[in-house]
Amino acid sequence: MPFSIATWNINSVRLRAPLVERLILEHAPDVICLQETKCPDDLFPLARFQALGYRHIEIHGQKGYHGVATLARMPLEVVERRRFCEIPDSRHISVRLETDGRSIVVHNFYVPAGGDEPDPAINPKFRHKLDFVAEMNAMRAEQDGLSGSILVGDLNIAPLEHDVWSHKQLLNVVSHTPVETEGFEAMRKAGGWVDLMRLNVPPEQKLYTWWSYRAADWAASDRGRRLDHIWSSENLAPSLKGIDILRDARGWDRPSDHVPVIARFDFG
Repeated sequence: MPFSIATWNINSVRLRAPLVERLILEHAPDVICLQETKCPDDLFPLARFQALGYRHIEIHGQKGYHGVATLARMPLEVVERRRFCEIPDSRHISVRLETDGRSIVVHNFYVPAGGDEPDPAINPKFRHKLDFVAEMNAMRAEQDGLSGSILVGDLNIAPLEHDVWSHKQLLNVVSHTPVETEGFEAMRKAGGWVDLMRLNVPPEQKLYTWWSYRAADWAASDRGRRLDHIWSSENLAPSLKGIDILRDARGWDRPSDHVPVIARFDFG
């Protein structure tokens, strides 16, 4: 049976619950990983999504900031809600699920944005981001026989030259600086993770998942960045059937500045 997983920085799950419902009605992914939910656990709109078939929901939220949630049609077992950099932010949750005879661990991440100044000596937010990514080296792509791993989320780094609208102009802009991109790619490779979004898309092709609210006409200017990612362990990559970046969602009513990304697999 096909299996699909979506990742989306929703930028307030209560404000944009109707957009999540639209994603479900139009695309029906088996698993939805949300970031920046901005919602304490006791106020998460569980019933709205359970009514649409997502009866299994695991959340790691906090009031006003950050927050991640994983919604699924199948049972989930929480593996970990990891704290990074000894800071009690809700930025990670991992779950285990069973699909088509496979056991898969799904990591859902919201990496710190890092502020505006790309100098860790004077910007503690940027220092936090670099330290966070360094700690992600511990997140290995576990695989063994019929088990595997998927890592998704708003990782807040556009690692490749054509993951941004202008490599030259953004080299000193947080999310695309060399210290970020080099550490990010080194961490991904060391963990044994495959960048599924680039698996069948050549590196010279532009690929974006985020467009700033600051643009008067985001579609016309098209100054995007690929900040949202889907990775897997090497043994799952051959089962990938496609990646859909739902660019049109950036134009939905009261949208997030990120759009959903859906990976489709066939494990048969």
